[in-house]
Amino acid sequence: MEKLYTAEATATGGRKGHVKSSDGVIDMDLAVPVGLTSGSGGKTNPEQLFAAGYAACFQSALQVVSAKHHERLDPESTVTAHVDLNKNDDGGYGLSVKLDVDLKGVDKDKARQIVDEAHQVCPYSVGTRGNINVELEVV
Repeated sequence: MEKLYTAEATATGGRKGHVKSSDGVIDMDLAVPVGLTSGSGGKTNPEQLFAAGYAACFQSALQVVSAKHHERLDPESTVTAHVDLNKNDDGGYGLSVKLDVDLKGVDKDKARQIVDEAHQVCPYSVGTRGNINVELEVV
């Protein structure tokens, strides 16, 4: 495998701490989400950051696959990632993801084909396969 890029970020203080990328672009405080024990909200959290990354990455995979099919994606097409923090039966924690994909102007069957193919090539999808349940919804 050829390495193309390495992202680097450092966290301190856990969910109530701070994250900063090595280039300083990300430099923000974290908070436990409202609804979780001791959650105050008002700041981002690891699940939001993961959702943003997955949505953007999947959108890029859709663009690659669409081009392969000689389809041009409408710039208003969207991917919305819903990342759930779950408590497992054994007391541990895990994530699950639902991706809502809106390929504006693309026939539903063709959109489903593009979404399924994008799921095979998106680095986040490849990296989570077999570890995180990912549901794909064409809207």
